[in-house]
Amino acid sequence: MKTIVFDVDDTIYDQQQPFRNAIKSVFPCVKDEDMHALYIRFRFHSDETFPKVMANEWTLEYMRFFRINESLKDLNYPTVSQEDGLTFQKTYEDELDNIVMHPEVKKVFDFLKEKNIPMGIITNGPTDHQFKKVKQLQLENWVPTDNIIISQSTGFQKPEREIFDLAAKEFGMDCERTLYVGDSFENDIAGAKNGGWKSLWFNHRLREMPSDEEAYHIKEVTSFDDLFPTIQSLFS
Repeated sequence: MKTIVFDVDDTIYDQQQPFRNAIKSVFPCVKDEDMHALYIRFRFHSDETFPKVMANEWTLEYMRFFRINESLKDLNYPTVSQEDGLTFQKTYEDELDNIVMHPEVKKVFDFLKEKNIPMGIITNGPTDHQFKKVKQLQLENWVPTDNIIISQSTGFQKPEREIFDLAAKEFGMDCERTLYVGDSFENDIAGAKNGGWKSLWFNHRLREMPSDEEAYHIKEVTSFDDLFPTIQSLFS
C-alpha cells in the first residue's frame, strides 16, 4: 500500500456519542439499552435517504426529520412531530460542534504523516455540514484540502464508482495501491471495490456483513485499539 483514504463519520471520531447526547436531550423516553440499535437504524435511514436529497426529490430538512422518525418507529417508539425531529437535528448538530478525533486515529494519522504517506478523505453528506466536521476535527493538519472530497459537491456519493474515480484522479493515486478505510460495508467496502481500490473494514460496531456481499476487504478491524497496529503493519 502506498496511499490511504479515510471515511469521516464513525471512522475518525465516535459518532455515537453526539447522537446519544442529542437523543437523551430531546427524546428522554429512549432506553439506554436501545441506544446502539437506534443509532444503527439512524445510520441506515441516513444512507438510504440521502440519495433523494442528491436527486432533489426531498429537501434536506425533510430527510433529516424522516430518518429520526423512522429510526424511532423501527424500535417501537411513537412517531414524532416534524418540529421535534428538527429540534433533534439542531441539538445533534450542536453536539457535533464538540467532536474530537479519536486518540487511536490520531496515532494513525501522526504515523502516516511521519512516514510521508499520502492521505485523503471521501465522505458522504451535505457539503457545509461535512466540511464543518473537517474543520472541527482539524483534518487539514494531516490531509491537504485538495485531497478532501464531500459527496454533495461532486454529484456522486459512495458506493458509486464515480466518486472513487474522481478521488483517484484528483488525488493522483494508483487505485491498486490505495487503501480505503471506513465503517460502512455498503458504502465504504463495496464502494472501494467499485473503484478498484483495496479496503479495510473498520467494523467497530460489529455489524453483520450483508448476506448478498462478498468479503472484498483485505482486513477487518473491530476496535479502535486495533486500528493503529493494523495500519502500521500495512504501511511499514
